[in-house]
Amino acid sequence: MATAFVSWPSAPLTESLVKGALSNLSVSIVTSLPGIHECSKLLQWSTYDAIDHDLTHRNPDSVLSSSYTIRKALIRKHYLARCIHSYLTKHLDSVLKDAVPRTWDLEISYADELDEMWSDQLWDLGNEIDGSSQWWILKPGMADRGMGIRLFNSKDSLYQIFEEFEEYSEDEDQIDDTSVMISQLRHFVIQEYIPSPILLDPNEMSLSGSVSNPPENLQGHKFHLRAYFVASGALQLFMYDRVLALFAAVPYVSPTKREDVNDAAPGNIDLTPHLTNTSLQIDRGEEGVHLLDELSGCHILSGDDTTRGTLFTPEDIENLKVQMGSVLAETFKAALEMPIHFQPLPNAFELYGVDFLVSHDPTGLDSLGNSRIFQVKLLEINSEPAIELTGRRLHRILEDLFVAIEQVAVLPFFRHEVGCVPSMEVPVVPRHLRMCLDTKVRGSGGW
Repeated sequence: MATAFVSWPSAPLTESLVKGALSNLSVSIVTSLPGIHECSKLLQWSTYDAIDHDLTHRNPDSVLSSSYTIRKALIRKHYLARCIHSYLTKHLDSVLKDAVPRTWDLEISYADELDEMWSDQLWDLGNEIDGSSQWWILKPGMADRGMGIRLFNSKDSLYQIFEEFEEYSEDEDQIDDTSVMISQLRHFVIQEYIPSPILLDPNEMSLSGSVSNPPENLQGHKFHLRAYFVASGALQLFMYDRVLALFAAVPYVSPTKREDVNDAAPGNIDLTPHLTNTSLQIDRGEEGVHLLDELSGCHILSGDDTTRGTLFTPEDIENLKVQMGSVLAETFKAALEMPIHFQPLPNAFELYGVDFLVSHDPTGLDSLGNSRIFQVKLLEINSEPAIELTGRRLHRILEDLFVAIEQVAVLPFFRHEVGCVPSMEVPVVPRHLRMCLDTKVRGSGGW
C-alpha cells in the first residue's frame, strides 16, 4: 500500500492542508518515516529538514518528495542575484532584464569592510550612490519575513546600518522586530529601490465587493503580490492564478532624506509605508490581505496627473498574471543553467511563494519598445511559504491550492497504487493552475 509521511511540526495549517489534499487518495498517512520496504510507494510531503533526501535520490521509482534537495539558486537572495546576472550576460533579450531590480551581492562581517568594497566589487554602485539621490534597499541573503531590511541613500548610512547590526550581534537583548545579527548572516544583497510602485487603497472596496470608500477619501498604499508556483519533476512549472495582494499598513510616502542625517541612525527610518510583508503586520490580522482579482475597479492612485484616478481593470490584472508566469519561467531557466545550485529531480515537487512588486510608469516601455505601464519586478522566491498569514477569510484558496498540487504532482506518481481508471491516464491541469514551463532536464532521469 502507498504511504504518505506528513510532518509539519511548526506549521499545523500546512499539515492539515496536506492531509486534506490526500484524503481522496488510498494512502496511509503516517507521522514517522517508515522503512522503504514497508510500503509499495512512499510520499514524503514534509518540511525540508524532515525529508530523507538520500531516500529520494536512491529510489526514484518508489519515493516522491515535496522538496528538491538542491535549489539555492532560487531561494537564497544572493544566489538568485548571481544566477540571474549570469543568465542575462548570455541572454540579453530575456524578460528578466526588465523584471528584476538591479542587484549587488556582498559578503560582510564588519562595517569596516565596506571601505575596501567601494573600490572593488561595489565600485560601480558607489559611483551611483555618490552621483544621485536614489534610494537603495538592503536585504540579508538568507533571512525571510522582512528581517534585516533597511533603506539607505548614502555610503555613510549603509555603514551605520552595518554598525547597528554589529551592536545587535554583541547584545541580543537590543534586537527589534526587523534586526539581524551580522555575525550570523554575512550574505546580503543591495537592490535599487523601486521609486514608482503602483498604489491602490485596500479600503476602497469592501470584502463583499461594494464600494466602501468614496474617491475623495482614498489614500494610496504600496503592496506586493504573492503568487504560488508549483514545480514538479524535471521539470514542469505551474502558477496558481489566485494571486494575493499584501498591503502596507499606512499610506505610501516616498523615502526622504532626514534633516538630522548626521545624527539619526538609519534604522530609525520609518519602514511602515514601504514594507508590505504580512509577517511584520500580524497585529492587523487579515486587513492587509486581498486577492488581486478583488482589486478590479479600484482607482489607481499613482502615476502622473493624466493617469491618477483611472481604474484598475481586469485586463490590467490579467496582464500582471501573464508577466508573473513568464518571469518565473525564465527564472527557472536561468537556474537550470546553474546546475551546482539547482537540481530538479523527476521524483520531487515543491511549492514556492513568489513575491513581486509592480512598478507604474505611464510612459513605460519594455526592452522591445512596447508600451508597458505596469511592470512586475521579481523580489524573492520562498520555499515553505508562511501560508498561515493568508488568514481565515481566504482559507478556501489554500485548500484549493493543495488539492491542485496533489492532482498535478502527487497523483501521477501514485496513479496505479490508488486505482486510477484508464481515462485518468492523461493528467488534467486543475482550473486555477497555469502551466508556465514544460521542459525536460537531461532526459527523463533529471539529474
